[in-house]
Amino acid sequence: MERQDTGPAPRTTERPTWAPPEVDIDTPSIARVYDHWIGGTHNFPADRELARKVAAGNPDLPATLKANRAFLRRAVRELSALGIRQFLDIGSGIPAEGNVHDVALAAHPDSRVVYVDIDPVAVAHGRALLADEPRAAVFQGDLYKSREILEAEDTRRLIDFDRPVALILAAVLHFVPDGDDPLALVRRYTERLAPGSALVISHAGAEEVPRTAPEAAEQYRGAVSQVIWRDNRELAALFEDFELVTPGVVRAPLWRPEPADTPDPALAMLAGVALKPAR
Repeated sequence: MERQDTGPAPRTTERPTWAPPEVDIDTPSIARVYDHWIGGTHNFPADRELARKVAAGNPDLPATLKANRAFLRRAVRELSALGIRQFLDIGSGIPAEGNVHDVALAAHPDSRVVYVDIDPVAVAHGRALLADEPRAAVFQGDLYKSREILEAEDTRRLIDFDRPVALILAAVLHFVPDGDDPLALVRRYTERLAPGSALVISHAGAEEVPRTAPEAAEQYRGAVSQVIWRDNRELAALFEDFELVTPGVVRAPLWRPEPADTPDPALAMLAGVALKPAR
């Protein structure tokens, strides 16, 4: 019997409105895998399958990344209470529910948020999600190209560097090897910040880290790229002359936990927030 042409094969997954047509939703995206790990809803079966495989080798990874996102929300709330209304989040991933703009705008409707990520999939999803939010924007940028980020159209439209800005580098600097001088990289951004600005950093690590990458880092390395673990002293050095707020550099779940929190101090993510003093 002659085979009849039935047309192109149907997609395996229904495309929601927040997934732009140019984005492949049947191939895993590390941005959407991360979204799944932190309890988000902007991911697909292929992403969840990769997340399951990676987490099988490192069961603490999803909880660690959730702790990182929870720390970020607490930090934004604290900085909003101090009067900061501008947030520049580099390495943001997909700006889905419960992200910086949700927290900042809930605290003060006049806040402004700029997200930057190198992953085009994260940016495409982000633009769809923020299409109706004029107080926030997302664009593709490389952490190493500070001038392009600081002078981008969206940055200039939403951020006034003559006023305090919270620079967020959450779970991104552990992809920067020592040979690339992470302190100099951070300094390219912080030198543009006005007094009263804040620097928010979270980073893979622990109070003391062996010189060879721990097993957890090796597992994560297979999914994304090389992870550099650093200890408290190394992370504190990245804040340079900014003044760390209490409790300083600690494991992310222990940074100002809220009353209902049950922080797990064993999770391997360090965090800190610091303010730029008046000259």
